[in-house]
Amino acid sequence: MTRTPLSDAILRMIWTERRISRAEIAQRAELSRSTVSEIVEDLLATGLVAEAGVGESRGGRRPIVLEFQDDAACILGVDMGASHVSVVRTNLRGEVLATHERSFAVRPDPDGTRALIKALCDEAMQGVSRGSLVGIGVAVPSPVDPRHPEKLSELALPAWGGKHGFRQLLAKYKVPILVDNDANCGALAEHWWGGARGLDDFTYIKVATGIGAGHFIGGKIRRGASGVAGEIGHVTIDSRGEPCVCGNRGCLTTIVGGHALERRAKELRTAFPQSVLSREEPTLARIEQAAMENDPLALQVVQEAAEYLGIAIAGMLNLLNPSAVILGGGLAVLGDKLLVPLRASALRRTFVTAVANTEIRSSELGLNVVAIGAATLVLDAALEDPTLFPTVGAP
Repeated sequence: MTRTPLSDAILRMIWTERRISRAEIAQRAELSRSTVSEIVEDLLATGLVAEAGVGESRGGRRPIVLEFQDDAACILGVDMGASHVSVVRTNLRGEVLATHERSFAVRPDPDGTRALIKALCDEAMQGVSRGSLVGIGVAVPSPVDPRHPEKLSELALPAWGGKHGFRQLLAKYKVPILVDNDANCGALAEHWWGGARGLDDFTYIKVATGIGAGHFIGGKIRRGASGVAGEIGHVTIDSRGEPCVCGNRGCLTTIVGGHALERRAKELRTAFPQSVLSREEPTLARIEQAAMENDPLALQVVQEAAEYLGIAIAGMLNLLNPSAVILGGGLAVLGDKLLVPLRASALRRTFVTAVANTEIRSSELGLNVVAIGAATLVLDAALEDPTLFPTVGAP
């Protein structure tokens, strides 16, 4: 295929519309039908586009409809959390075809984490031709500077030596590997496939072991001067609070992060002796499950977390005035048990008009949202540069 700006634009148009005729393309792009036909012939040869029957006539011959082939290739998305690794394989429409996940201590074990990512990618590609893989997107629990995407924060991941080091993954799969912050990936997934479709200004907040935010402003991710925008987890809530890995005290992560909630559940055991969490180790997953079952200790932990999270979100609403705040991560599955007290906390601290126009809700994409966003990094890059798409039928 001969790549030109016109062919790139037409491929993206077909992807966006999913089904469209040559005549419609010519009309929208203000091109002659002969020019469109020539470009389409090249696109048909890639296997990314196919003729899909006859459309409705608007006078004259019925047009042949072109259809983007969502399953012509696949993408791997990796969510490298602080305490887990998950990998999804998606098609070219963001649909999850396979999911593989393991709990793992990512922060202190870079070599083990890299080996696990490679193993989970291998599992996700079982029975699938490597030649169909467009690329691998990796979401990391660290700020990522777009100018130096190979670098990781030594504060966030001190054992990693400041670099992600995915050389073995690149050597095996020989496809582009794109890396971004996990909350940014969550925001990207929400914008393309989730509750933020059609929104140009919104914030995605990941509530898990750590707390992070991805901001869409004017239809684009706001990364800041060096990729650090969105580190809401390191906003100081209590200057005399617990020490944080970043070197400060009382950051939001030390109060609402996974380890903080586990610690708080242990502190409350004597006040709630009948709680299931008083009889077993209160891990974050168990706290979430117990809260779903209306366990009073778990609900107390969640309500306290919602109060502090509301404080941080209120400040963000006053500064950025997004049209929506979307919560992801484990706590987000609690729905109104988290959202009702959180909204009340934010309302008490924000200009009423700002909160009234900002919807705070849970992600529609579930626990795979960050991995899906990592895969979407690759899809977005390939639609911008279609030479990244593999040759259909390659081994």
